[in-house]
Amino acid sequence: TGAISSLQRQMEIQESKLRRIRSEKEMLQKLFREQAVQLRAVSEKFCSLTEEQRQEEMMVLMQEDNRNLQQVVMEQESKLAEQNKLISELQETISQLRAELVTTRLHLLEQKQAQKEIQSQAEELQHKELQTRVALERISTKFERYRSKIIQATFSMEGIQDPQGELTDDELLEAMQKAFNERMEFYQLLKNKGSR
Repeated sequence: TGAISSLQRQMEIQESKLRRIRSEKEMLQKLFREQAVQLRAVSEKFCSLTEEQRQEEMMVLMQEDNRNLQQVVMEQESKLAEQNKLISELQETISQLRAELVTTRLHLLEQKQAQKEIQSQAEELQHKELQTRVALERISTKFERYRSKIIQATFSMEGIQDPQGELTDDELLEAMQKAFNERMEFYQLLKNKGSR
């Protein structure tokens, strides 16, 4: 957004310069017209003199005016050429700035689109995370119930001492193994006695 504002400011500056130069060009053209009016006034003045005086004064004035006019024309043509060149450069700069503005806006749109996609993916991941947590909580609850039943079944057997405090999984497994071994020994003993 900052880049777009900067480009728009540059465009406004360049367009302001272009308007100022066009205004100067119009002033030069107005000056040309004024000088043409002055030339007509001088011509009318000559008409009121005698033929000889008119011719002599006309020659002197014409030569002087010609020199002045040639000088003015050369200066004005030079200024006009410079201004035309500057107008052309400014128009080119404005075109470049407009192209940069379009590119920057497109880039900004692409970034916004990418941001939307990332936001959508993030929301989807949050939803999946929530689902996973709920599933994990259900599994943990089932596991704790199952473990509690195993502890209850293991330590309700005759001859197995009640646990002292919280049991680790290894301790529970050891207690189960012990109970199983004892039952197997007892079963084996009964079997042997029965066979005899």
